[in-house]
Amino acid sequence: MKVFDDKHIKNVVFVGAHNSGKTTLAETMLFEAGLINRRGTIEDQNTVSDYHDIEHQRQASVFATPLHTEWRNYKINIIDTPGLDDFIGEIISSIRMGDTIATVINGRNGVEVGTEIIWNYIDKYNKPTLFIINQIDHPDCNVDDAFNSIKTLVGNNAVQIQYPIKIDGALCIIDVLKMKCYKFGSEGGKPEKIPIPDSEKEKVNHLHNELVEKAAENDEELMELYFDKGTLNEDEMRQGIKAGMLNHDLFPVFCISALQDMGSGRLMGFIDNVAPAAADLKPVQSLEGEEVVPKKESPTSLFVFKTLHQPNLGQITFFKVKSGEVNINDKFTNSRTNETEIINQLFIMDGKKREPVNRLTVGDIGATLKLKDTETNDTLYSGNKPITIKPIQYPDPRINKSVSAENKADEEKLSEALKRIHEQDPTVVITYSKESKEQLLGCQGELHLAIIDWTLKNNYNIKANYSKPKIKYRETIQRSSTANYRHKKQSGGSGQFAQVHLKIEPWYEGMPEPEGFNIRGKEEVDLPWGGKLVFYNCIVGGVIDARYIPSIMKGVLEVMEEGPLTGSFIRDVRVMVYDGKMHSVDSNDISFKIAGAHAFKEAFLNANPKLLEPTNELTVKVPEDMVGNVMTDLQSRRSIIQGFDNLDNYQILKCTIPAAELFGYSTDLRSLTQGKATFSSKFSSYQPVPSNIQKQLAKEEV
Repeated sequence: MKVFDDKHIKNVVFVGAHNSGKTTLAETMLFEAGLINRRGTIEDQNTVSDYHDIEHQRQASVFATPLHTEWRNYKINIIDTPGLDDFIGEIISSIRMGDTIATVINGRNGVEVGTEIIWNYIDKYNKPTLFIINQIDHPDCNVDDAFNSIKTLVGNNAVQIQYPIKIDGALCIIDVLKMKCYKFGSEGGKPEKIPIPDSEKEKVNHLHNELVEKAAENDEELMELYFDKGTLNEDEMRQGIKAGMLNHDLFPVFCISALQDMGSGRLMGFIDNVAPAAADLKPVQSLEGEEVVPKKESPTSLFVFKTLHQPNLGQITFFKVKSGEVNINDKFTNSRTNETEIINQLFIMDGKKREPVNRLTVGDIGATLKLKDTETNDTLYSGNKPITIKPIQYPDPRINKSVSAENKADEEKLSEALKRIHEQDPTVVITYSKESKEQLLGCQGELHLAIIDWTLKNNYNIKANYSKPKIKYRETIQRSSTANYRHKKQSGGSGQFAQVHLKIEPWYEGMPEPEGFNIRGKEEVDLPWGGKLVFYNCIVGGVIDARYIPSIMKGVLEVMEEGPLTGSFIRDVRVMVYDGKMHSVDSNDISFKIAGAHAFKEAFLNANPKLLEPTNELTVKVPEDMVGNVMTDLQSRRSIIQGFDNLDNYQILKCTIPAAELFGYSTDLRSLTQGKATFSSKFSSYQPVPSNIQKQLAKEEV
């Protein structure tokens, strides 16, 4: 296969809301360039990019799929992404790899919630972006409304390159960059070039002049030319548009019908001639603080942005060549593990089809098989100086479930399968809670969970159960209390004897030392689960030997690991051991540990014990006209509203909410707002549980 240089490789990522037409557009571009003989359809389950069984079943993209096409001596790498934000990890990693982001808009709906969510990441990464209004042949398409919704999203720097009209019943696209009109037949394909109708000339001239001004704004030399001549020629406009895209200050808008193959050739021509290539982008900084210059003469670095496990093939590793070149049998060092990896096979991927190649140059996207110890976000580098590309940051899970195998014999198999699913999709987070003794699965939503479950059943032959995770409550006390306990056991020979008197109090930061005690020793224990135990030795007269004090504290700590109310961890208590008895023969460490544990438990139950629950800071972004319903729902979940912020047509609600009330919130919020609201949450603090809930939880524990 021909090897293209870095200036003739264009990496374009198709993003957009569900059903905007990304997969159909990718298929049409491959067909238009002659790389496939006939166009597949989503309904017929034969498109190049949606090739996974689960995508056929759902008739929607689930994975980001790399493809490529060639158009007039340029190589266009395409990554076709899902449209639903349950699969946001696939979208984010693709955006990071793209040199140009092509945001596809359904011409009937305009900018949708999914578009807005994706735009936030495009904007965060400052990526060159163009917009494509699709389905212009549909009777319900309204290009003006769609374009205005784009301007609402990105501002006045959205600029119209094309708009459609009907001439004698035929669909035409007027291009204000080329100042041409393209007339399409009923089946699309190659258009006929016709003069721009007189009735459109005023509008076309206005849009052309607007485009000239926008192009000139992004380059000082072009601005001077514009002032001198009053206009720019087509090549100069292209130069200005590219500069504007690179500055993230200009967003060209195109019109197409992907289904009818109208406008796709012109779009590919623009990608060839104007859209930025990897060579146009600024060098990135490695974590070592060095510039990674995108030139083939630089030391080679490969960034792994995607990992895929195929049942009959093993692990496929997708990477972008960030600098230098890669050849078959090249050796690289993994900057995370320092292990050597050998590229024994090198491919360009078109869906499931692998096309072997011998070499890939800077800016290109490729894949290899069966690397030993390389994962998504890893950097492979050649040479003696380490290179680590900044890793992709993935969002935290929005829902969490306790997961276990239906067949207990499959537990180990389940853990291994979930590990592989995480390697393939880092937004799937697997943890094990020692506290609740359960395996936890975090993901982006109920649909995301359904795909994980399908994968477990169909790829790994595992049936799993999912349930609400146990809430990690804490127990503490609200007043002081004293107790004593005598442990005595005699069963022939040496027995067991210990008596312990102690007092406990609620602990808080900065509290004064206890009064009325002769403090002989003090130990502060920062508890692994949060909070403190402050333990005082206040023994006088040697009634308990100093060597037994650590055993008493050990007994206290054992009770604190399984509190008397609900079996939860105890926190923020101080203990004063002030009296007791021992026996010269029968006293030992185990006796004092038992006595200390029983005395502490009794004192704890008499100290007005209180259950604490984890609370989260919750931020909800919701359209203004839906705030009322969302607030009513939040109040029903015991949340406390902390404040509001305005953002365009949205309200940002900030509140604290018990973690127990967040279960199912992702699904309920989506239902309440037709998917138009988003949220994020993070742990805040432990707060007292209302008395009625505490009684219920204590009863459940009994």
